[in-house]
Amino acid sequence: MDENNLINYQSFLQFERNFTNNSVEAYISDIRKLQVYAESRGKMLDSLSQTDIEGFLCGLHDVGIAPTSQKRILVGIRAYYKFLRLEGLLEVDPTELLESPKLGEHLPSVLSLDEVDAMIAAPDPSTCDGQRNRAILETLYSCGLRVSELTDLRVSNIFREDGYIMVYGKGRKQRIVPISPSALREIDNYFKFRYELDVKPGYQDHVFLNRFGRKLSRVMVFNIVKRYAVDAGVQKEISPHTFRHTFATHLLEGGANLRAIQMMLGHEQISTTEIYTKVDRQMLKEEILTYHPRNKYNKN
Repeated sequence: MDENNLINYQSFLQFERNFTNNSVEAYISDIRKLQVYAESRGKMLDSLSQTDIEGFLCGLHDVGIAPTSQKRILVGIRAYYKFLRLEGLLEVDPTELLESPKLGEHLPSVLSLDEVDAMIAAPDPSTCDGQRNRAILETLYSCGLRVSELTDLRVSNIFREDGYIMVYGKGRKQRIVPISPSALREIDNYFKFRYELDVKPGYQDHVFLNRFGRKLSRVMVFNIVKRYAVDAGVQKEISPHTFRHTFATHLLEGGANLRAIQMMLGHEQISTTEIYTKVDRQMLKEEILTYHPRNKYNKN
């Protein structure tokens, strides 16, 4: 019974929820972990109680799984039991009264404007790779994109006259994000080199390519960010996601509405965005910006 339910659940995630392959695999993997736990107690997934699942979550804690990962796994488990209820396969949802693991007050690293400028200035714009990397850093900061959204950005989804890009986020959900003239300018400068690349079939519409004419990998973007952080003398531990945090924080400092930031980031829950209000309180001693810096610069 469990296997049939899991097969149907996988199809539900793929075709009804339109999840990406990576998301589907992650959700199924988490349910498989719970399935192993259930079998160790001689039970099926649909016969587990709230106490059983609490025991499973305690086991995750005991083996050192971080609270953020525990919370993610619980989200997947809740989604599975909600699916069983919708299909009429379960009368009582054992996850309904479960509390989420307590998360620490770990705040995301945020770059100052000087650090952003130093990193963007670090690549050599006289080379194809250097100008591409400068455009990548500027776009990450100006648009607050996830890495996957950056690597999947298409030429056909840039609407320069209207000043926005079309982004496909988690679950292939579509949203509109403003793009600054600075980012558009850096992309244009990159395309002066990009036209000389031998672009492989299927990648003609991707904005950012590697030197072999194919789509950039997430790891490569991570390495680009780490490299120029070192070159710019940035001492913080950062990743591409740091630019997303910085984008949101600078907008919040400038007085942007939290709901507007939520829409630009593509957060489904406003509680996900509220972490930036804590960052804002932490940085009250710093200069409050009236606008996102890139838009401010281009008004002068």
